[in-house]
Amino acid sequence: MNNQGKSILSIGLASMFIFMILLGNSCIKSMPAEELKASVKLIDIDSRWEKKYYQPWPPKLILVPAISFKIKNIGEKPLTYVYCNAIFKFINETKNLGDNFVAGIGGNAVQPGETSETISMQSFIGCEGKNLAHFKNNPAWNTAEAKIFIKSKGSQYILAGEYTISKKINFKEPEPVGMKPSEKEKKDIK
Repeated sequence: MNNQGKSILSIGLASMFIFMILLGNSCIKSMPAEELKASVKLIDIDSRWEKKYYQPWPPKLILVPAISFKIKNIGEKPLTYVYCNAIFKFINETKNLGDNFVAGIGGNAVQPGETSETISMQSFIGCEGKNLAHFKNNPAWNTAEAKIFIKSKGSQYILAGEYTISKKINFKEPEPVGMKPSEKEKKDIK
């Protein structure tokens, strides 16, 4: 076989290889939404507000709603490639506060009866105040909620759950530097 024949054969084999890869990826069977819904249960749910930004002077604190959970496989088949989308909003408002999309379960399958690693999600947009006291004493700081949607391998998104975000704040302000204890107490009262 001459060099031209080898080149044509190589191009043909490469084309066939690429075609088989593309065909194989398009033939992966997606899980029906009903089967996905019957196969997952969100457990160990923890909601809170996380610090996104803090500066002591001038005082500025931005908190964002966050939620973490595990996915328990209550179905009969292993779960792989499960994607999670959380939509955060204040209760009784139509505008979203923010969202977050993560790959909850990758290629390492979660077998029936087993549980995924902890999945943590937080909004990119939150609420701004001056300090922790501003949030704790502010009646305008509304209650937020998170809607968790999941999908797997080309399935449609399903609503996995709706959760109220607790007003627990996962942040502690640093102690003021150079203040005497009596001055700190006066500052905390304000």
